[in-house]
Amino acid sequence: MHDAREASRVVEMLPRFVKALSSLRLTVVVLACGIVLVFLGTLAQEPMGLYLVQERFFKSFFVDQIAFSAAIRKASHLVFINLDPLPPEAYEAHPRIPVFPGGYLIGAVLLANLLAAHISRLRLSWNKTGILLTHAGIVLMILGQVFTDLMSNESMLSFSEGETRAYSEHVDRFELVFARDVPGSERELVVALPAALLANGSEVRRDPLPFTVRVQRMHPNAKPRQRAPMVDTNREPAATQGVGRKAILDPLPLVRDMDHRNVPGAVVELVGPKGSMGTWMVWGQLSGPQEVEVGGETWRMELRPERLYNPFTLTLLKINHEVYRGTEIPRNFQSRVRIDNPGTGEHREVDIYMNNPLRYGGLTFYQNQMNKEVLGPFSGLQVVRNPSWLTPYVSTAMVFGGMLLHFLIMLAGFVSKSAAGRSGTTPAGATASKKRNLPV
Repeated sequence: MHDAREASRVVEMLPRFVKALSSLRLTVVVLACGIVLVFLGTLAQEPMGLYLVQERFFKSFFVDQIAFSAAIRKASHLVFINLDPLPPEAYEAHPRIPVFPGGYLIGAVLLANLLAAHISRLRLSWNKTGILLTHAGIVLMILGQVFTDLMSNESMLSFSEGETRAYSEHVDRFELVFARDVPGSERELVVALPAALLANGSEVRRDPLPFTVRVQRMHPNAKPRQRAPMVDTNREPAATQGVGRKAILDPLPLVRDMDHRNVPGAVVELVGPKGSMGTWMVWGQLSGPQEVEVGGETWRMELRPERLYNPFTLTLLKINHEVYRGTEIPRNFQSRVRIDNPGTGEHREVDIYMNNPLRYGGLTFYQNQMNKEVLGPFSGLQVVRNPSWLTPYVSTAMVFGGMLLHFLIMLAGFVSKSAAGRSGTTPAGATASKKRNLPV
């Protein structure tokens, strides 16, 4: 009986809950919060950087007090109150207390509000077709953004004229890679350890590596320099083996702007079956791998950006870098590449330039960077994998089509009523009003 009463109470409360969730006031509040969120997130990009703002404002259910404070401090400049920005290390501080709804929460409540409104108020009829189509487009737009956040990724493909690449590299994710040649084959055995596993003091063991990787120091952003014997007398070399024997690894503050990049560095100890094999310094931009000899095998070790391999190759044939006369403002960045796909036998040349990306193999290649300086012609392509890339176009078309259809339906009804009024007849579907005897 008790369970039955509880179930009955829940059923009785359900209509109230749906009514509250479908409230127009809730819609206005959520949209207002969305406007504030976009405004604060835009301002916070300058001190925090684009990727951190996306993570803390839009790809989260709540905005924490640190990110919110960074945005407010930047917003104070608009009213001539120059509050000092937070130091870079403050953005990684804990605890993080939620103080404002984030993008995921606002989107979820808006979606629930829209669906609840359909359940409680909207009745299916031909006259409501345009509204239904418009709302379906809005729902698809919200869900499409969720799918994009969950399934898409971005990487970079950088090469010089004449070079061929079968992979792209993550912008901010690195991996510690060990590779050796496979005897009697042109292939190589590769073991990749994500940099996220390389915390200070951690130990990582992966088959078939014949040693354990013990992390002594890990810096999210660092830069090595040559050790000066007469100056750095009180500082030991970074490592006992490899290039670190004559170098020092200096940690650097994390950078947030889009023009710079955090390059991690670490000092790792390799422990084999017979004990420690020494320490090595690895850095994300060393010119090449370091060799490790163990058990008659030669392993190559390097810290590099995480790679995403493709079943085809791109070869950079020619670049065209044009700027406006007398300035450094870009006028045209263009790369001519050749696609070679052994799986399909396809071989063709295409041009990639601004506002004209290449869509191939589920990827989109955008012209992003170009350089014609000392290192020679160089091109950088931004590579985006987004399975739901069509949803913004489809949802926008649905919203536009729904609004147009609703306008035409209302226009047809208005024209029909006007014509009926002039002829003195009642249009189909309309109810004739009761005649009143007016005094003469």
